[in-house]
Amino acid sequence: MSFLGELDERPIPQVRERFERMYKAIRDRICLLEYEPGARLSEEELAREFGVSRTPLRRVLSRLESEGLLESRHGVGTFVTDVDIDALLPVYRLRMELAELIGKLDPLPRSSADITRVKSLLHRCDELTKNPDPKAFARLNMEFFGELAAMTGNAPLRAISERLYFLTHRIWLKSVPHLNLPDEFVVFRREMADILAAMEVGDLEAVGHIRRSHISMSVKRMQIFAASKTPKG
Repeated sequence: MSFLGELDERPIPQVRERFERMYKAIRDRICLLEYEPGARLSEEELAREFGVSRTPLRRVLSRLESEGLLESRHGVGTFVTDVDIDALLPVYRLRMELAELIGKLDPLPRSSADITRVKSLLHRCDELTKNPDPKAFARLNMEFFGELAAMTGNAPLRAISERLYFLTHRIWLKSVPHLNLPDEFVVFRREMADILAAMEVGDLEAVGHIRRSHISMSVKRMQIFAASKTPKG
């Protein structure tokens, strides 16, 4: 039986769960540069990999296109978009403003299990500093963002924050060859530790302020990288 035929028999939550799995898998590959900017995605190969027809796959690709991660060219195919720090500066500015709101608009109190997960991420960060790996670092950053998203009780705020985060995530990975990776780990660890401390005492508003300042500093470091690439005229 085809996937489309199965859709009629499966409970709606199960269909949505499969859609989300496909969406997150492809999104993460884009954000970790496993699908490089400019790469053409093969619908046939992806449909075969996920065991679905092209119809549900195209819904996933359409969503990723609406979020700025893919570009559909009529009669040619679907391609991964590129990212540029200067073009996305307005997005970063908005992310900074939204960061402060995560601790103000219906934040969800952190449980002991939540705190334990963040402590585990901090421990993984310490382990990574012994053998820095950019992609592992980027994945850790994504998981840490997931913890912040889980704290965001305001649904519209969470949705737009997630969209903007994944839109800009690749810029850091592209900048890695020109950044001081050990220093990047130190800065990120400090952010995680400070946010963990704020979560432990229940000061969720402070979480937003800490997050905002670190986004700002990250942008400044990447702007310096971008300027270093500009030919001196």
